[in-house]
Amino acid sequence: MSQMIKRGNELIRICPSNKQKIEYSTSGGRAWSTRCLNGGYGDFLDLTDNGKEMLAMTSKGLYYSTSEGRAWSKRS
Repeated sequence: MSQMIKRGNELIRICPSNKQKIEYSTSGGRAWSTRCLNGGYGDFLDLTDNGKEMLAMTSKGLYYSTSEGRAWSKRS
């Protein structure tokens, strides 16, 4: 896992200054916008993309997203 992944034409990362925020860039990382500001997921620690969904390890467990990181659900 890592703190930044490439998904389609976007870079998606855990914000370096706020681990509760997911950001995205469509400019190759020159500019970043907020995609998700913690909805109770805890601190984001790692991200991965398995092609079907994004996975995030957080301080509250494993979460998955099928919306490019806009919303997350806990994986049980």
